[in-house]
Amino acid sequence: MGNEALARLAEERVDHRFKGLPPDAGGLTVGELAAQRRNLFTDGFTTPVLALSAERLEHNLALMETYADRHGLAFAPHGKTSMAPQLFQRQIERGAWGVTLAVPHQVRVARAFGVERIFLANELVDASALRWIAGELAADPHFRLVCYVDSVSGVRLMDAALRDAGAGRPLDVVVELAAGEGARTGVRTDEECAAVADAVAATDTLRLVGVAGYEGEVPRADPERVRAWLRRLVALAAAFDEAGRFAGLDEIVVSAGGSAWFDAVADVFAEIPDLSVPVLKLLRSGAYVSHDDGHYRRLTPFNRAPGEGALEPAFRLWTQVVSRPSPGQAFANAGKRDAAYDLDLPVAQVVRRDGAERPATGITVTALSDQHAWLETTGEADLEVGDWLGLGLSHPCTAFDKWQLIPLAEADGTVVDYIRTFF
Repeated sequence: MGNEALARLAEERVDHRFKGLPPDAGGLTVGELAAQRRNLFTDGFTTPVLALSAERLEHNLALMETYADRHGLAFAPHGKTSMAPQLFQRQIERGAWGVTLAVPHQVRVARAFGVERIFLANELVDASALRWIAGELAADPHFRLVCYVDSVSGVRLMDAALRDAGAGRPLDVVVELAAGEGARTGVRTDEECAAVADAVAATDTLRLVGVAGYEGEVPRADPERVRAWLRRLVALAAAFDEAGRFAGLDEIVVSAGGSAWFDAVADVFAEIPDLSVPVLKLLRSGAYVSHDDGHYRRLTPFNRAPGEGALEPAFRLWTQVVSRPSPGQAFANAGKRDAAYDLDLPVAQVVRRDGAERPATGITVTALSDQHAWLETTGEADLEVGDWLGLGLSHPCTAFDKWQLIPLAEADGTVVDYIRTFF
């Protein structure tokens, strides 16, 4: 990655754009503020403020690195989860093949920070984006982008845009296999897969390098259905190879993997037979980097295989109690603008008062307004106006996108860095 571009993040000035940071830090650079090692709780941070645990982040990065190595998987974590180049860098340093992204804007961010290998887990038919990508491929011989195709019409649009751009290097594509009828994108039948592959072969601007899909879209997903679909994906790769569709390649890409079923991906990819050339078994799980206290915590494959280790929730949203209108109700000053809420409501975890923390016993988040958390309190709750309340969040994908500069804090509250996001 581009270390110069990453270094420039530390030169950005702290100002009103960044929520939760100390008002008296205005005008400092991010690097200068980080060097002060301020404390999240005592050195001027305002509520609400989202913090990322330095220790838990490091734990999660290390755990998935060893998991991929142990199972013989290449790893391209889904960067759209965080859109944080500093985290891309740490993942690549941990052996990641590259990063997975979803739309052209995200590719532009990654390229601005020097990412050289990108898996675009989406169809790409935008002519302007394809012209830009053709320019990137021409300008940097080390840059590789692989993207989905799932229709003959999409292939034709891509070919036309790339020919119009005068593309000198073919763009690598994988046929996306749909996860089933009624699922999201992807080709539904083997016959249609062959037709799309034939359309790719008829162009000079595209190169078929493998097959891919997303098992998280399997209808009524359970271990049996997910593994059955993954075996269909593997069979498609083998059939394409037998038909000579990968002739001339150095490797064949077979890719899947969200954050709920990566154990199934590891199991089935271990069954991939010997093909004409080596197979790049590419896992794309991304939510692991921060994990969560809701959706993914319930579904993580490590729950099914505890001997593999355990991810740790790394986010905590600190909010402050601003109103206590009745013994059974309170309100804190964080809402939909601050907290992920599309899958699960935040979970009250700890109350902080006068430097001491205790469990948030008897406190439940029941709803979110734009800028308020509705709290239901029982007789066990010891909660006063002014208390700080630490909330656990669900679905990290929609937590990162609400915060542009996130304090990276150690367990005692010392902020050691700031993570810049680009959504």
